Amino acid sequence: MPYVLADAAQNLFPAREQMALSLGWHIIFSCFGIAFPVLTVFAEWRGHRRGNAALTELAHTWAKAMGVLFAAGAVSGTLLSFEMGILWPGLMDRFGEIFGFPFVLEGYAFFIEAIFVGIYLFGWNRMSPRAHMLSALPMIVSGMAGAFFVVAANAWMNNPTGFRLDADGRVVDARPWAAMFGPSTWPQVVHMLLGAYMVVGFTIASVYAVGMLRGRRDRHHWYGLLIPLTVGAVAAPVQIGVGDWIAGTVAENQPAKLAAMEGLYRTTAGAPLSVGGLFKDNRMNYALEIPRGLSLLVHRDPNGVVRGLEEFPPDERPPVNVVHLAFDTMVGLGSALLLLAVVFGFVWWRRRRIPQTPWFLRAVAVSGVAAVVALEAGWVTTEVGRQPWSVYGILRTRDAVSPAPGLWLGFYAVVAIYLALTALTVLVLRRLAREHDTPAPQEVDARPPDDQPEVVAVR
Repeated sequence: MPYVLADAAQNLFPAREQMALSLGWHIIFSCFGIAFPVLTVFAEWRGHRRGNAALTELAHTWAKAMGVLFAAGAVSGTLLSFEMGILWPGLMDRFGEIFGFPFVLEGYAFFIEAIFVGIYLFGWNRMSPRAHMLSALPMIVSGMAGAFFVVAANAWMNNPTGFRLDADGRVVDARPWAAMFGPSTWPQVVHMLLGAYMVVGFTIASVYAVGMLRGRRDRHHWYGLLIPLTVGAVAAPVQIGVGDWIAGTVAENQPAKLAAMEGLYRTTAGAPLSVGGLFKDNRMNYALEIPRGLSLLVHRDPNGVVRGLEEFPPDERPPVNVVHLAFDTMVGLGSALLLLAVVFGFVWWRRRRIPQTPWFLRAVAVSGVAAVVALEAGWVTTEVGRQPWSVYGILRTRDAVSPAPGLWLGFYAVVAIYLALTALTVLVLRRLAREHDTPAPQEVDARPPDDQPEVVAVR
């Protein structure tokens, strides 16, 4: 029987808002937990191998920032673990033995990561370089494992597998391991990991791009821009291919979501790909349509049939405009970041230097925000596109929400906590950045500094 009481309907909106805020905030810090250790250890390894003090010092700076961001992410992750049980008892009560299993494993991964983050930070100048870098490997592996378990739980909500329902709708024959490896798991996991590297790469590069625009062209800023920008630039084209993989998975397993993403009302052979526009009166208005583009994308056949929203009852359709615009935002910003990566890669290939025009540095300076917005838009597409289901096709979100009073108070409390945590995190990171500020030198070339001289050549 559905887990719903008289007061549950009015709790749906505050519960959704609180969960959206918590997930939207935490996912950014999760990205840094996944990718930032890899960049930091790479810079440290490269510094030791080449005897480059600037790289070693950069890695030390990044390690301090990584510790701050990990602490902030730990707070938001702890809040999320409580919110799952408090806000959605209908989900946990009915599917807890399946849905809760990956979160248990994620808890182990988090504890391992936390232990080795502490060892890595404390070990600076206290351990040999080899031992210090080796201590980071469990931190890197557990961070990626934690991301896998959480995304696997979300993928299960999109495509529930690994159990049967009896005649009364109760879960029987639960197989938690099988549930973690459903049809959406690997596409979503790879998409999330690449998204994390794009967010971290472009965000860190944007910080140093701002510094270079202000005239700081020392080795610290040069390496601080080059390493993360390279990571983001490499991940961007791969992410486009993975996005195509996910589109095929969604078309097969969540056709209503795909129809909402493209604002497609009628089942169509040779369906167009809609860019922009608004869905109104069961049709897309003001959209730029690429003829047969959706059929070609999904079926590799320009005449392939794509199911439209008309095949689903009105109360089982996602909010089309939210999903469509979020999807277009993700794809549009991802394409812009891909273009930035192509420009960077081409200039580096031809001249072995970072493009030195102010416009390129300005583009890099805003790329971090663009990557974060693209990530958030992608999660809106995933989560809102599943609505009105909490567990797709089985449990509606309205039947999973808590009937307890006072959920708005919890929402306001979470808003206050995140505002304070954000302000504190920014304050600490700015203080770390000021420790490494240097007087702005004269304008210098953007070619790579030699490992021998201490400064790059002045124009």
